Amino acid sequence: MDVFDILDRLVAFPSVAGKPNGRIAGWIETYLMEHGTQVTVLPGPEGDRSNLFATIGPADVPGYILSGHMDVVPAAEPQWTSAPFALRQEGERLYGRGTTDMKGFLAAGLAAVPALRGLRLARPIHLAFSYDEEVGCRGVPHLIARLPALCAKPLGVIVGEPSAMRAVCGHKGKAAARVTINGRSGHSSRPDLGLNAIHAMAGALSAAVSEAERLTHGPFDPAFEPPYSSLQAGVVAGGQSVNIIPDTCTLDLEARAIPGVDPASLLAPVKAQAEVLAADGFRIEWTPISAYPALSLPRDAALATLMGELTGEAPLGAVSYGTEAGLYQAAGFDAIICGPGDIGRAHKPDEYILASELAACQRLIGALGTRCAS
Repeated sequence: MDVFDILDRLVAFPSVAGKPNGRIAGWIETYLMEHGTQVTVLPGPEGDRSNLFATIGPADVPGYILSGHMDVVPAAEPQWTSAPFALRQEGERLYGRGTTDMKGFLAAGLAAVPALRGLRLARPIHLAFSYDEEVGCRGVPHLIARLPALCAKPLGVIVGEPSAMRAVCGHKGKAAARVTINGRSGHSSRPDLGLNAIHAMAGALSAAVSEAERLTHGPFDPAFEPPYSSLQAGVVAGGQSVNIIPDTCTLDLEARAIPGVDPASLLAPVKAQAEVLAADGFRIEWTPISAYPALSLPRDAALATLMGELTGEAPLGAVSYGTEAGLYQAAGFDAIICGPGDIGRAHKPDEYILASELAACQRLIGALGTRCAS
């Protein structure tokens, strides 16, 4: 199978984040086993989702990990001009959900397996494919925890998120949470008998706005756009009817932090303001949604130098989106981003990747294989 055949099969699996992924994981496992590759299925605690880890070459020698996620975001937008889970090619463009984010990278890695096996690698190349990245990097921590038993400590992890095949050394960290305020419903004509949860949420929302403004004053990191940490209220929901006192209101928040700043700490002022309401009879719930740390690989790190040589371009300092790379780095592994496609095409109708981008990714993996064979 060539890279286009593999991508066609991968796109056909509607592997939406948060759903069982047995079909796509099973197909990849079978493909790898048919090519004589050592592969380990790593079930997650959910019971219906798994990570995969495969090794080409000697597992007891330090090598490199090619890391990607099998899940995609939903594709319910009416603007799709063809079936999102059926690969469609028009010239250079290959359309389908996940083509760029990031089944194109998975396809390139899988297509390289026969050639990598033929090189008789002195240093291994591993494939680490995770689940539920799109809902907060929930799957990969379980994979990372198993790495010491699966391979020697890797020299580096290449996370193939779409970066136009330009290596990237950094991204912000993220934390998201939901605050739920529970009050007491009743007829709107008697507000004195109820506890209006929407009114109560105003304080927490105001704290979020104030914190977002404060962050614009620094600290700063010029590698990022914007060069400061940020916080936003993304979703507010509550109430049933204008003449009913709303007994519940929820607020979903996210913070994105420059390296050196704990993203969860940026949400603390909002949480503190919400918890004050308990004294007035409200019940407060704080539910973390997702979290991952920032990535900050030094420009002179060996992995950054290697990727510059393999791509022919100096690595970029940072990107605005987040990846699993920060989690690998937090676990003690050097990590960098480099993958085919453009992040601007992801998470929208008619997502596509270019055939030339897949070819560039295949060349990079081939060049890495040559290095590992020498």
